[in-house]
Amino acid sequence: MRVGIIGAGQLGRMIALAGIPLDMAFRFLDPTPNSPAGQFAEQILAPYDDTEGLTQLAKDCDVVTYEFENVPVSAAHLLETQVTLYPPSNALAIAQDRLSEKTLFQEQGMGVPPFRKVDTRQELESAIEAIGLPAVLKTRRMGYDGKGQAVLRTPQDVETAWANLQGVPLILEGFVPFDRELSLIGVRDAQGSTVFYPLVQNTHREGILRLTIAPAPNVSAELQAHAESLMRGLMDTLNYVGVLTIELFEVDGKLLANEMAPRVHNSGHWTIEGAETSQFENHLRAICGLPLGGTAVRGYVAMLNLIGDTPPRKAVLEYPETHLHLYGKSPRPGRKVGHITVLAQNETERNEIVGALLRLIGEDGV
Repeated sequence: MRVGIIGAGQLGRMIALAGIPLDMAFRFLDPTPNSPAGQFAEQILAPYDDTEGLTQLAKDCDVVTYEFENVPVSAAHLLETQVTLYPPSNALAIAQDRLSEKTLFQEQGMGVPPFRKVDTRQELESAIEAIGLPAVLKTRRMGYDGKGQAVLRTPQDVETAWANLQGVPLILEGFVPFDRELSLIGVRDAQGSTVFYPLVQNTHREGILRLTIAPAPNVSAELQAHAESLMRGLMDTLNYVGVLTIELFEVDGKLLANEMAPRVHNSGHWTIEGAETSQFENHLRAICGLPLGGTAVRGYVAMLNLIGDTPPRKAVLEYPETHLHLYGKSPRPGRKVGHITVLAQNETERNEIVGALLRLIGEDGV
């Protein structure tokens, strides 16, 4: 079976690594030479919306998928005329627009922060009057890892944010004083079968995920079941196939949906060693018509992102409970260049190792 993937970054690389033992072959489309996935698999060097490149990607592939949600929807529509594409283009289109995304969440009965569309300065003033400050002004499209957004606390913040972000469609969201950030990863196949990983707890700094704890501490069976029910309804509405991730805020024991990612997700990297079946393998199983794998956790797990640079391998691997993943990317400030998974037998051991590794990589403030 041959799988085409739009994007040849680290997520595509990890999808391929999960599929090789299943005797799958891969072809990538990415305009960047020497991409992480292109270092060991076929890569078409072309823009994501290049008609010839997309046609070449689809040729002889059984299915095409994508590793990030900023794929041009026009490219997805073209591919759907030539090959099976999962997840479907409607999910991609909604995830690319924060207004459409929040509206869908609301229609599904999911809790969301208050929000308003902002296209003009007058609409911004009206939105602030309705929602109040503090609030977060975000671009509706193309924002990730904290980009394209600004927290508004004072009138001066409003002036600065408007000066920086005006000119593109925006959305104003109420600032959420959350207790913690969680995410849920689920998988759905074409027949509607679903499996879910446990809720995990995420810590961000400067808009970038730094640490994931799996499973999230102190999650009741009722909260897990509620989150799964919400995602299952969302997947059914979208006729979704593949891995879907929803980022959530927990506020006083209740869940607010922040955003969704129609793809494998950074907060699920822990599943490679820490779950019965990784999110990457389960994504392939779903889109290739194979039975979905188990999602149970294999212990007490943590995932630490390596941002900007990599620590000495020997220092990381001194801990037998660690697994180091490097993405073949050159160091650069703010760039995700790898991650470390900790798989421990108890919570105390995991927390001690995580603390030591955070100090090693300079993230001890997390």
